Amino acid sequence: MTGKAPLVVVGDALLDRDLTGHADRLAPDAPVPVVADCDERVRPGGAALTAYLAARDGRDVTLVTGLDDGPAGRELRRLLEPWLRLVPLPTTGALPEKTRVLAQGRPVVRLDRGDGRVLRATAEARTALSGARAVLVSDYGRGAADALREELAGRPPVVWDPHPRGGPPVPGTRLVTPARAEAHAFAAALDAGPGHDGAADRSAPGNALRAVAHEATALVRHWRVAAVTVTLGARGALLSYGEHPLLVPVTAAHHGDPCGAGDRFAATAAGLLADGALVGEAVEGAVTAATAFVGAGGAGALQGTRRTPAAPPQGEDPAGVVARVRAGGGTVVAAGGCFDLLHAGHVGLLQAARRVGDCLVVCVNSDSSVRRRKGEGRPVNPLADRVRVLSALACVDAVAVFDEDTPESLLAELRPDVWVKGGDYAGAELPEAALLEEWGGQAVLLPYLDGRSSTALMARAAEGAR
Repeated sequence: MTGKAPLVVVGDALLDRDLTGHADRLAPDAPVPVVADCDERVRPGGAALTAYLAARDGRDVTLVTGLDDGPAGRELRRLLEPWLRLVPLPTTGALPEKTRVLAQGRPVVRLDRGDGRVLRATAEARTALSGARAVLVSDYGRGAADALREELAGRPPVVWDPHPRGGPPVPGTRLVTPARAEAHAFAAALDAGPGHDGAADRSAPGNALRAVAHEATALVRHWRVAAVTVTLGARGALLSYGEHPLLVPVTAAHHGDPCGAGDRFAATAAGLLADGALVGEAVEGAVTAATAFVGAGGAGALQGTRRTPAAPPQGEDPAGVVARVRAGGGTVVAAGGCFDLLHAGHVGLLQAARRVGDCLVVCVNSDSSVRRRKGEGRPVNPLADRVRVLSALACVDAVAVFDEDTPESLLAELRPDVWVKGGDYAGAELPEAALLEEWGGQAVLLPYLDGRSSTALMARAAEGAR
C-alpha cells in the first residue's frame, strides 16, 4: 500500500456512541442537567479503535476480535470493513457498547451495555497470527488475548496495551503501554503479592515522577518484557527498560477530549516498531500523535468511516472556551476561512471580531476543503501550520477545523452568538445566517482591508520569482 509494515491487532472491540448536545437548565424533577438537541455519533471503540486508527495511517491491518451478529456487531462491521480485514472470534453475548452523553463538549454520564466475551480461538485467528510481521494486543479483559495467549507467547507482540480487567502481557513483549492509573494499579498488585520486594513503593512522598519510574521498573522486571512506557497525559510519557527512565515530553499544549488517546498512542507506537524504529523513537512518535489526536478533539471528533483532517488544532479546546465564556454570561464570537497566507486583512478582521464579544473561535478549512474550494496547489500552507499561526494571535482564543465545504456542522456544535464574515461578502448571501437564527445567533459583516488577499500575494510572489 504505502510501504508501511502490516499490523495484526488482537483484542476486545467495543462500539462507542456519543450523544452531544447542550445543557442550559436542570430537570424539574431532579437536580440533573437536561441535555437537548443531541447529535449522535457512532465509532469503533477499544481494540477496534486501535485497529481503525492504524488503518487510517495507511497500514494493512487485520483485527482479530470477538464479534457477534447483533445490531452493535453489524454496525461495527459497517464502520470497519472499508478500512481493514476482520477475523471474528465467537462470543458468549452481545458486543459491548459504551455511550457517552456530553453537554457543551463535556461528559455528563456514561452508559455501558453488552457483556459479550470471547469463547475460543479459531483456526483463522491462529493463521493470522502465525503469518503476522507485527502484532499489537489491546486487552480490555473480554477474552480475546486470553484465547490466543499460547500463540502470542510464541510470537511476542511489539506492543501490549493493558487495561485493568485484562491479564498480564506475555513475556518478551517489546513495549507495554499502561496509562498512569493502570501502571499504579498493576504495581500495587505486585506489592500485595507474596515475595515481592516493594520496588514500586520506594519513592519519596509527593514525588509523583519518581513513583512512576519505580512502578515502571517493577513492571518491566515482573512481566519480563523489554520496556514499559507509562503515559502521563499532558506530561508526556515515561519509558523504562528496567532502569534510568526516559521522560518524553509533549511537543505542544495538551487540550481537548482525551477519549481514545491511549489507543492512538498504542497504534502509533506499534506501527513505528513494525517499520523498524527503535523503542525510544516509537514512544516519541506516539507521544506526538496522541497529543495531536487530543488537540483535534479525540475519538469524539472521528466522523464514522470518513477521512478527517490529520493535523490538529493547537491551543485551548474550542468547546472548553465556549463553555467557560457562556457559563460566565459572555458572548461567543466565531469567524471562519481558509487563512492560507495570513495577511493584514485577516488580522484586522480577527481583531475586530474579538472586540465584538468575549472570546473568538476561528473555524478553519481543512486541507482537503481548501483544495476543493481553491483548486490544486492550494493550500500553500498545510493545516498544522495555518492553525499554529492563527493560535499565536492574541485575539484568537481557540481554533476549530472543519472538513466540509462550509462550516455549518461545526457551527451547530459551537452555537456561537455572533458569526463574523469579512466585508468582501457584502451583497452576497450568507448561508450561515439562517442557521445562526435557530439558536438566536446573528451573522454580521465587518469591514475588510481593500487589496489584501492570499491569491494576490501568491501572484506577486510568483512574478518576483521570475
